[in-house]
Amino acid sequence: MKTIEVDLGDRKYPIYIGEAVLSDQILMDKHITSNQVLIVTNENVAPLYLKRLEESLSNASHEVLILPDGESTKSLDSLNQIITCLMEKKYSRTCILIALGGGVIGDLTGFAAACYQRGVKFIQIPTTLLAQVDSSVGGKTAVNHPLGKNMIGAFYQPCAVLADTNVLSTLPEREFSAGLAEVIKYGLIRDISFYEWLEENIELVIKRENEALTYIIERSCMNKAEVVAQDERESGVRATLNLGHTFGHAIETALSYKDWLHGEAVGCGMLMAADLSMRLRLLEQEQVDRIKALLLRANLPTKIPKGIKLRSNA
Repeated sequence: MKTIEVDLGDRKYPIYIGEAVLSDQILMDKHITSNQVLIVTNENVAPLYLKRLEESLSNASHEVLILPDGESTKSLDSLNQIITCLMEKKYSRTCILIALGGGVIGDLTGFAAACYQRGVKFIQIPTTLLAQVDSSVGGKTAVNHPLGKNMIGAFYQPCAVLADTNVLSTLPEREFSAGLAEVIKYGLIRDISFYEWLEENIELVIKRENEALTYIIERSCMNKAEVVAQDERESGVRATLNLGHTFGHAIETALSYKDWLHGEAVGCGMLMAADLSMRLRLLEQEQVDRIKALLLRANLPTKIPKGIKLRSNA
């Protein structure tokens, strides 16, 4: 098992990466400091991993809230469901929330933890590659609004992140590739040696060879942890983590958060950003082609969806 620390002073926390982390009762006992635990998950993840998590929580009383899958769940209505559950069960401010799922569940549960009684502890157990390498780390929590993505939220850090590589074995290929967009992003913004490693080993990653999986999760989390430690609230260098997201969010909004996965939109958005940089003479065509080649090998889209109209003032 690999352990990475997000260094935020007295709010620092560990990221555990490895096989069977989800079933590690000793590790779980270390971070479950309350007898009031609420697990928030979704209808796709629950049949696969809920029982395993509950078995590792044998020493703690807990409740479970299962929400629908999909981006539409990341809403104020879902937030209200979590808060209502906590209040009906009379959970105190010493309770702990556990997010068992992908980025939607992690962001939603984290925001609920930030809001309930002005802040309670929560643990991230990400079950998608995208969540393991990106959204579960760094404390960005939010829900969507019809007029914009992630417009209602808070910076609120978890007390631990448990990234179990075994859960990625059940992840659909398209979801797995979507997560690779965020992995590639770290290489592009700050870690050229990692980017070169990905160019040489992307096939091993796609085959989900465990050593390669552990490495890309560890390297991605190390990069994000370093950035977050420097700039927790995105007043400077943390903005670089948004590479591809401006275009990506525009694609998602145009599609009403349907058809494309978040990572697919980000991957295409990174290529669009690279193309814009080339037009501004900040990159060469050769560099843009190199980015496109890796995105294609990672099975990510490189063209905007049909039906989206581009407007130009040129």
